[in-house]
Amino acid sequence: MDKFFVPASNPEDWKWLLAKPEKHWRTGYSAKSLAYCWQEANDFPEDVKRVFRDSGIELFQNIELLLAFPEWKVPLLGGSRPSQNDIFILARGNDQLISITVEGKVSESFDKTVAEWKLKNSEEGTEIRLKFLCKELQLDENKTNHIRYQLLHRTASALIEAKRFNAQNALMLVHSFSQKKEEDNEGFKDYSRFLALFDVEGKGDSLAKAKKKIHGIDLYFCWIRGDKKYLSKWWTGDLS
Repeated sequence: MDKFFVPASNPEDWKWLLAKPEKHWRTGYSAKSLAYCWQEANDFPEDVKRVFRDSGIELFQNIELLLAFPEWKVPLLGGSRPSQNDIFILARGNDQLISITVEGKVSESFDKTVAEWKLKNSEEGTEIRLKFLCKELQLDENKTNHIRYQLLHRTASALIEAKRFNAQNALMLVHSFSQKKEEDNEGFKDYSRFLALFDVEGKGDSLAKAKKKIHGIDLYFCWIRGDKKYLSKWWTGDLS
C-alpha cells in the first residue's frame, strides 16, 4: 500500500481514486453522493453526528474526525485484490482512537453472497481469504454462506486498521442515500442478517455494539440514511 496521500480540495478529486471512474462516478449513485456529502461537511456529516449523539454511547458523544481517506485499500490474505473501502477514518472519542470504514450505498446491493462468491472464485486463494476473514471477525465460516461477502471484508477492514493504529474501537458504517424504508430495502435486510451473527439487531439510523470484543477491540455497526439532496449534487466551484 502507498504511504503518501494527496488531499482532496473538492468532491471531484475523489473520482480518480475509483477503480473504474467513468463507470462508477455518476450523479444519483453512491460514490458521487458520498463524496459530495462528506467533502461538504469536511467532518462527520450532520446526519452521522445526530445518530452518534442519539446513541447515548459516550465514546461517540464528542467524536473528532482526525483523518479521512477516500477509496482506502486494505490488503487481505488470499488473492491479490484488497478491500477498497469508500472512506477510511481515524477518529477520537473519549480519549480513545476509533477505526471507521464507511460504505456508501444508494440502490446497489452488497454484491454477492459468500456462497455465490465462492462459486465464481474457485481458485485456492478464495478459501484462504474466507478463512482469514472469518478469523478476523471471529465467525463460524459455516454460518456465512447467506451473508454478503462485501460486508465481511468491509468490517474486517475496520478491525485490521484498528489493530494497525492501536485503536481500541472499530466501526463499520453504512451511509445509504436510498430513500426506501428499511423494510423495503434489500441492502438493509442483508445488513441486518450480518449483524445477527454478532447477536446484534440491525436498525436504521442507529449505532449498535457487538456483544463481545473482537481481538480485544470493541466493534460497532451503524446504518445511516443520508440526505437525498446529495443524489443530485454536481460541482460548480463551491458547495453552497
